[in-house]
Amino acid sequence: MAELATASLIREEKTKRIAEVQEKLRAAKMAIVTDYRGLTVAQMTRLRRQIREAAGEYQVIKNTLARRALKDTAYGSLDSLLEGPNGWVFAYEDPVTLSKALVKFINENDKLAIKGGVLDGEYMDQAKVKVLAQMLSRAGLQAKLLALLQAPAVQLLRLIQEPGARVVRLLETLRKGKSEA
Repeated sequence: MAELATASLIREEKTKRIAEVQEKLRAAKMAIVTDYRGLTVAQMTRLRRQIREAAGEYQVIKNTLARRALKDTAYGSLDSLLEGPNGWVFAYEDPVTLSKALVKFINENDKLAIKGGVLDGEYMDQAKVKVLAQMLSRAGLQAKLLALLQAPAVQLLRLIQEPGARVVRLLETLRKGKSEA
């Protein structure tokens, strides 16, 4: 009887864990599967901190639980990557910023490898994740857009101010010419 109770508790715990992973997948804008073999505890801690600073999360999830959680989600294509120990990266805000942090960490620690990921329902291999990391972040794109929007107004303002500035420069030249004479 105790064995049945224990098995029931384990099953409930697994069901609860699968629901948690599904919730993370629903909340995430991007998910990346990594191979973390060879990383030390200190390196894993630093990786988690860097990803958390980029509005993400890094977790190790058992493959059997991950497979069940991936069913009927936009991340189902990641099922084929679930061999060996896997770390999961979830991006909750800006996928570009998170991919930059991940690629930077990989460049510093060659033990971590990207297996693949999904962004907006589209599968990305390691190369596509690295290309994503080279893009401008959301804040960078907003700043560039703002500069482009302001450029015509700035040019118009300079154009309007130029005749007055010419008159001032002419008067200043005349004043200097009279004071020397």
